[in-house]
Amino acid sequence: MGESLLFSLNSTMPLFFLMVLGYLFHQSGFLTDEFVATANKFVFNVALPVQLFRDLATMDIRASFDAKYVLFCAAATLASILVIWVLAKLLLKDKHIVGEFVQACYRSSAAILGAAFIQNIYGTSGMSGLMILGSVPLYNIFAVLILTLESPSLDARGGMAERLKKSLKGIVTNPILLGIAAGFAWSLLRLPLPTMASKTLSSLAGLTSPLALMAIGAGFKGRKALAYIRPTIAATLTKLVILPAIFLPIAVRCGFTDQKLVALLVMLGSVTTPAGYVMAKQMGHEGTLTGSVCVTTTVFSALTLTFWVFWARNGGYIA
Repeated sequence: MGESLLFSLNSTMPLFFLMVLGYLFHQSGFLTDEFVATANKFVFNVALPVQLFRDLATMDIRASFDAKYVLFCAAATLASILVIWVLAKLLLKDKHIVGEFVQACYRSSAAILGAAFIQNIYGTSGMSGLMILGSVPLYNIFAVLILTLESPSLDARGGMAERLKKSLKGIVTNPILLGIAAGFAWSLLRLPLPTMASKTLSSLAGLTSPLALMAIGAGFKGRKALAYIRPTIAATLTKLVILPAIFLPIAVRCGFTDQKLVALLVMLGSVTTPAGYVMAKQMGHEGTLTGSVCVTTTVFSALTLTFWVFWARNGGYIA
């Protein structure tokens, strides 16, 4: 148990420390609001799309493809999004935060944390690619759709047709989705990635996590966050406890164990991705709730991930 706790702490706490550094640098005036806005824009338009392209382009999708597993990842992701969206629309009093709340509940650090988490346990991260393939496109498609339809900056007089048109345009032109599509096509076509190009892309991709995390910390508004304490707690519990408790036992019954189960754990019960904060800010949302959930899930995921790893090991589902 102690070993699992240390492993989880080593996986998650560096993310939290980067947020703290971002907050301290902003408070000291070293990071300005203009820098944070530029960093968010850069991550959204360049670094994250490059990271997702590289992850998929360097993966042999044909060789490792498991249709049943990819479909399970997609089905669990879709069910989570739709149920959370309906409940948020019904139960949240402040309708301005519905979009942020839904995204914060379902959207994990699948690309940023997934490979590292699986590789730390098994030495390879092969199954993270299939999990990303089944979940990340849906994460981003529905993030664009939900954040557009629930945007507080949209003219209330705009009809549903106008909103849907804006959502579809956002999906087609979304840099993250374009990166995923390009990476998937590159892998299917088995195109070579020259060493110079690979190293350049890796350098750009390496900026994603630190920039996004420091931007969250720099943009964190403590007093404003207190106003969203209840939805923050609800989103954190949903992300770290409720979704894994529902879908992990189902996954086991479907025969998914070892790397596949650990990848699902990352998909269902890991840190709310910093990309969600970046996307919320870029699409006209305040970002306070998303940033708060990123912070709380990062802190508490060290404990919950340890619990889920212990549960899986104790049940003989992972070796």
